[in-house]
Amino acid sequence: MIMTRPAGVVSASPVPDVELRPLSADDAASLGRLYFEAYDPGVASATEAEALEDIHRTFDGEYGVLDTTLSRLAWRGDELVGVLLVVERAPWPDTPDCRFVIELFTARSHRRSGIAKLLLAECSAVEVALRVQETNTPALALYRAVGFQPALTAG
Repeated sequence: MIMTRPAGVVSASPVPDVELRPLSADDAASLGRLYFEAYDPGVASATEAEALEDIHRTFDGEYGVLDTTLSRLAWRGDELVGVLLVVERAPWPDTPDCRFVIELFTARSHRRSGIAKLLLAECSAVEVALRVQETNTPALALYRAVGFQPALTAG
């Protein structure tokens, strides 16, 4: 399901000891490791090497041009605990013409601590869309809580 949220203020409470930082290609190894660990085996990738390769494809623009002003990494000390990857426009024909969240994930040990909401607040000034599985109840609850609604489809 594609969901959209219009531009507007989304507030998020600070998360203790978590600092948001801009995205950097130097963080690719940490991104790949967390990307692999954040999902059940085979969901995002079958191996950590495949996850890292997918992160490199992301930096190379395969999923759209990364918006480095909106994409953010959440760090707790020297540990990467959350990631928001936003592109200027998704390359898929069923997506709206606006900023698009291609990935939002948190470390399993840091879920439901406010990190994902904090990351999503970073792109509150622009219209943004994302794709979510209708069976992903926790993600749907989060997205609805920060103003996302199912996208209207032409028909």
